[in-house]
Amino acid sequence: MNAVIQLENVHKTYHTGDVDVQAVRGVSLAVRKGEFVAIMGASGSGKSTLMNIIGCLDRATQGRYLLDGVDVSQLDRDDLADIRNQKIGFVFQGFNLLSRTSALENVELPMLYTRRHSPGTERHERARRALELVGLAGRADHHPNQLSGGQQQRVAIARALINDPALLLADEPTGNLDSQTGVEIMGVFQKLNAGGITIVMVTHELDIARYTRRMIILRDGKVVADEGVDRLNADEELLRLRQAHEAAQLA
Repeated sequence: MNAVIQLENVHKTYHTGDVDVQAVRGVSLAVRKGEFVAIMGASGSGKSTLMNIIGCLDRATQGRYLLDGVDVSQLDRDDLADIRNQKIGFVFQGFNLLSRTSALENVELPMLYTRRHSPGTERHERARRALELVGLAGRADHHPNQLSGGQQQRVAIARALINDPALLLADEPTGNLDSQTGVEIMGVFQKLNAGGITIVMVTHELDIARYTRRMIILRDGKVVADEGVDRLNADEELLRLRQAHEAAQLA
Protein backbone atom coordinates (compact mmCIF):
# COMPACT_ATOMS: atom_id res chain seq x y z
CA MET A 1 0.00 0.00 0.00
CA ASN A 2 1.08 3.59 -0.62
CA ALA A 3 2.16 5.71 2.36
CA VAL A 4 -0.23 8.48 3.35
CA ILE A 5 2.49 9.92 5.62
CA GLN A 6 6.19 9.67 4.83
CA LEU A 7 8.61 11.45 7.18
CA GLU A 8 12.29 11.35 6.29
CA ASN A 9 14.83 12.52 8.90
CA VAL A 10 12.52 15.27 10.18
CA HIS A 11 13.88 17.78 12.68
CA LYS A 12 12.23 20.75 14.35
CA THR A 13 14.24 23.33 16.27
CA TYR A 14 12.72 26.31 18.04
CA HIS A 15 14.87 29.39 18.64
CA THR A 16 14.07 31.11 21.93
CA GLY A 17 16.51 33.89 22.61
CA ASP A 18 19.99 32.40 22.81
CA VAL A 19 18.66 28.88 23.32
CA ASP A 20 17.82 26.33 20.62
CA VAL A 21 15.21 23.75 21.61
CA GLN A 22 15.23 20.56 19.54
CA ALA A 23 11.61 19.39 19.73
CA VAL A 24 11.88 16.69 17.04
CA ARG A 25 15.16 14.94 16.26
CA GLY A 26 15.55 12.94 13.09
CA VAL A 27 12.18 11.21 12.97
CA SER A 28 11.62 8.89 10.01
CA LEU A 29 8.40 6.91 9.74
CA ALA A 30 5.65 5.92 7.34
CA VAL A 31 1.91 5.53 7.87
CA ARG A 32 0.23 3.55 5.14
CA LYS A 33 -3.30 3.85 3.84
CA GLY A 34 -5.80 2.21 6.19
CA GLU A 35 -3.61 2.25 9.31
CA PHE A 36 -4.82 3.37 12.74
CA VAL A 37 -1.85 4.80 14.66
CA ALA A 38 -1.44 6.28 18.14
CA ILE A 39 1.40 8.73 18.83
CA MET A 40 2.29 8.85 22.51
CA GLY A 41 4.83 10.45 24.81
CA ALA A 42 5.29 12.42 28.01
CA SER A 43 5.05 16.20 28.11
CA GLY A 44 7.99 17.59 26.17
CA SER A 45 8.49 14.39 24.18
CA GLY A 46 7.77 16.13 20.88
CA LYS A 47 4.45 14.48 20.08
CA SER A 48 2.53 17.76 19.76
CA THR A 49 5.23 19.23 17.53
CA LEU A 50 5.21 16.11 15.39
CA MET A 51 1.42 16.29 15.13
CA ASN A 52 1.64 19.93 14.01
CA ILE A 53 4.13 18.98 11.31
CA ILE A 54 1.99 16.06 10.14
CA GLY A 55 -1.06 18.36 10.12
CA CYS A 56 0.79 21.01 8.07
CA LEU A 57 0.29 23.46 10.93
CA ASP A 58 4.06 23.85 11.33
CA ARG A 59 7.10 23.27 9.14
CA ALA A 60 10.04 20.99 9.80
CA THR A 61 13.38 22.75 10.21
CA GLN A 62 15.06 19.93 8.32
CA GLY A 63 13.94 16.79 6.51
CA ARG A 64 11.26 15.81 4.05
CA TYR A 65 7.52 15.23 4.51
CA LEU A 66 5.27 13.68 1.90
CA LEU A 67 1.52 13.73 2.55
CA ASP A 68 -0.44 11.41 0.27
CA GLY A 69 2.41 11.61 -2.23
CA VAL A 70 2.74 15.43 -2.12
CA ASP A 71 6.01 16.92 -0.82
CA VAL A 72 4.69 19.61 1.51
CA SER A 73 8.09 20.67 2.84
CA GLN A 74 8.46 23.62 0.46
CA LEU A 75 4.83 24.67 -0.09
CA ASP A 76 3.84 28.27 0.56
CA ARG A 77 1.19 29.30 3.08
CA ASP A 78 -1.74 29.28 0.64
CA ASP A 79 -0.85 25.86 -0.76
CA LEU A 80 -0.47 24.48 2.78
CA ALA A 81 -3.94 25.80 3.63
CA ASP A 82 -5.34 24.01 0.57
CA ILE A 83 -3.57 20.78 1.56
CA ARG A 84 -4.96 20.99 5.09
CA ASN A 85 -8.48 21.45 3.78
CA GLN A 86 -8.31 18.79 1.08
CA LYS A 87 -6.06 16.10 2.56
CA ILE A 88 -6.54 16.26 6.35
CA GLY A 89 -9.57 16.07 8.62
CA PHE A 90 -8.89 17.42 12.12
CA VAL A 91 -10.54 16.28 15.36
CA PHE A 92 -9.53 18.10 18.55
CA GLN A 93 -10.07 17.68 22.28
CA GLY A 94 -12.35 20.72 22.22
CA PHE A 95 -15.15 20.10 19.76
CA ASN A 96 -14.86 23.58 18.21
CA LEU A 97 -18.47 23.69 17.02
CA LEU A 98 -20.32 26.92 16.23
CA SER A 99 -22.88 27.26 19.01
CA ARG A 100 -25.64 28.97 16.99
CA THR A 101 -25.33 26.55 14.08
CA SER A 102 -27.02 23.18 13.63
CA ALA A 103 -25.07 19.93 13.53
CA LEU A 104 -25.70 19.70 9.79
CA GLU A 105 -24.40 23.23 9.17
CA ASN A 106 -21.34 22.61 11.36
CA VAL A 107 -20.48 19.55 9.29
CA GLU A 108 -20.91 21.51 6.05
CA LEU A 109 -18.43 24.24 7.01
CA PRO A 110 -15.21 22.78 5.48
CA MET A 111 -16.94 22.55 2.10
CA LEU A 112 -17.37 26.33 2.10
CA TYR A 113 -13.59 26.81 2.09
CA THR A 114 -12.73 24.60 -0.87
CA ARG A 115 -11.91 26.01 -4.29
CA ARG A 116 -14.70 23.91 -5.78
CA HIS A 117 -17.94 25.28 -4.37
CA SER A 118 -20.68 22.68 -4.09
CA PRO A 119 -24.38 23.50 -4.50
CA GLY A 120 -26.35 23.71 -1.28
CA THR A 121 -28.30 20.51 -1.97
CA GLU A 122 -25.05 18.58 -2.47
CA ARG A 123 -23.57 19.99 0.76
CA HIS A 124 -26.68 19.03 2.72
CA GLU A 125 -26.67 15.49 1.33
CA ARG A 126 -22.97 14.94 1.99
CA ALA A 127 -23.29 16.33 5.52
CA ARG A 128 -26.27 14.08 6.25
CA ARG A 129 -24.30 11.04 5.04
CA ALA A 130 -21.37 12.02 7.27
CA LEU A 131 -23.67 12.36 10.29
CA GLU A 132 -25.20 8.99 9.50
CA LEU A 133 -21.71 7.48 9.37
CA VAL A 134 -21.05 8.55 12.98
CA GLY A 135 -24.50 7.53 14.22
CA LEU A 136 -26.17 10.96 14.37
CA ALA A 137 -28.62 10.79 11.49
CA GLY A 138 -31.46 11.91 13.78
CA ARG A 139 -29.61 14.92 15.26
CA ALA A 140 -28.89 16.95 12.10
CA ASP A 141 -31.06 19.90 13.16
CA HIS A 142 -29.87 20.00 16.78
CA HIS A 143 -27.56 22.76 18.02
CA PRO A 144 -24.46 21.93 20.13
CA ASN A 145 -26.17 22.90 23.40
CA GLN A 146 -28.81 20.27 22.63
CA LEU A 147 -26.19 17.54 22.28
CA SER A 148 -24.13 15.58 24.80
CA GLY A 149 -20.34 15.81 24.79
CA GLY A 150 -20.06 12.51 22.96
CA GLN A 151 -22.58 13.63 20.35
CA GLN A 152 -20.72 16.90 19.85
CA GLN A 153 -17.50 14.98 19.23
CA ARG A 154 -19.33 12.82 16.71
CA VAL A 155 -20.39 15.98 14.89
CA ALA A 156 -16.75 17.12 14.93
CA ILE A 157 -15.68 13.76 13.46
CA ALA A 158 -18.33 14.02 10.74
CA ARG A 159 -17.09 17.53 9.94
CA ALA A 160 -13.53 16.19 9.66
CA LEU A 161 -14.69 13.56 7.15
CA ILE A 162 -16.76 15.82 4.90
CA ASN A 163 -14.07 16.49 2.27
CA ASP A 164 -13.02 12.81 2.06
CA PRO A 165 -9.52 13.49 3.46
CA ALA A 166 -6.59 11.13 2.97
CA LEU A 167 -5.89 11.37 6.72
CA LEU A 168 -7.95 11.83 9.86
CA LEU A 169 -5.76 13.50 12.51
CA ALA A 170 -7.11 13.40 16.06
CA ASP A 171 -5.53 15.27 18.99
CA GLU A 172 -6.63 13.88 22.38
CA PRO A 173 -10.17 13.33 20.99
CA THR A 174 -11.46 11.76 24.23
CA GLY A 175 -9.80 14.25 26.59
CA ASN A 176 -13.04 16.12 27.41
CA LEU A 177 -15.18 13.02 27.72
CA ASP A 178 -15.96 10.61 30.55
CA SER A 179 -14.53 7.10 30.31
CA GLN A 180 -17.61 5.39 28.89
CA THR A 181 -18.20 8.08 26.28
CA GLY A 182 -14.51 7.92 25.38
CA VAL A 183 -14.85 4.20 24.69
CA GLU A 184 -17.89 4.89 22.49
CA ILE A 185 -15.94 7.50 20.49
CA MET A 186 -13.07 5.06 20.04
CA GLY A 187 -15.65 2.62 18.69
CA VAL A 188 -16.58 5.25 16.10
CA PHE A 189 -12.92 5.61 15.10
CA GLN A 190 -12.53 1.83 14.86
CA LYS A 191 -15.59 1.62 12.61
CA LEU A 192 -14.23 4.37 10.36
CA ASN A 193 -10.84 2.67 10.21
CA ALA A 194 -12.49 -0.65 9.34
CA GLY A 195 -14.03 1.22 6.41
CA GLY A 196 -10.56 2.12 5.14
CA ILE A 197 -9.98 5.56 6.67
CA THR A 198 -6.40 6.29 7.77
CA ILE A 199 -6.26 7.67 11.32
CA VAL A 200 -3.39 9.13 13.36
CA MET A 201 -4.27 9.91 16.97
CA VAL A 202 -2.23 11.78 19.56
CA THR A 203 -3.05 10.63 23.08
CA HIS A 204 -1.39 10.25 26.48
CA GLU A 205 -3.86 7.55 27.57
CA LEU A 206 -2.68 3.99 27.01
CA ASP A 207 -6.18 2.64 27.61
CA ILE A 208 -7.33 4.75 24.66
CA ALA A 209 -4.30 3.96 22.52
CA ARG A 210 -5.04 0.24 22.79
CA TYR A 211 -8.01 0.74 20.46
CA THR A 212 -5.60 1.62 17.66
CA ARG A 213 -3.53 -0.88 15.66
CA ARG A 214 -0.06 0.62 16.06
CA MET A 215 1.63 2.68 18.77
CA ILE A 216 4.52 5.09 18.28
CA ILE A 217 6.15 6.36 21.50
CA LEU A 218 8.36 9.46 21.50
CA ARG A 219 10.99 10.56 24.00
CA ASP A 220 13.13 13.68 23.68
CA GLY A 221 11.97 14.16 20.11
CA LYS A 222 12.93 10.65 18.99
CA VAL A 223 10.92 7.51 18.31
CA VAL A 224 11.73 4.96 21.03
CA ALA A 225 9.02 2.40 20.22
CA ASP A 226 6.97 1.67 17.10
CA GLU A 227 5.01 -1.57 17.24
CA GLY A 228 1.68 -3.06 16.25
CA VAL A 229 -1.01 -3.91 18.78
CA ASP A 230 -1.93 -7.57 18.76
CA ARG A 231 -5.71 -7.77 19.09
CA LEU A 232 -5.56 -11.35 20.37
CA ASN A 233 -3.15 -10.42 23.17
CA ALA A 234 -4.29 -6.89 23.86
CA ASP A 235 -3.96 -7.05 27.66
CA GLU A 236 -0.38 -8.33 27.55
CA GLU A 237 0.47 -5.86 24.80
CA LEU A 238 -1.02 -3.00 26.82
CA LEU A 239 1.05 -3.94 29.88
CA ARG A 240 4.27 -4.07 27.87
CA LEU A 241 3.55 -0.77 26.15
CA ARG A 242 2.61 0.82 29.47
CA GLN A 243 6.00 -0.21 30.84
CA ALA A 244 7.71 1.31 27.77
CA HIS A 245 5.66 4.47 28.17
CA GLU A 246 6.50 4.79 31.87
CA ALA A 247 10.18 4.20 31.15
CA ALA A 248 10.06 7.01 28.57
CA GLN A 249 8.52 9.35 31.15
CA LEU A 250 11.14 8.52 33.80
CA ALA A 251 14.16 8.81 31.49
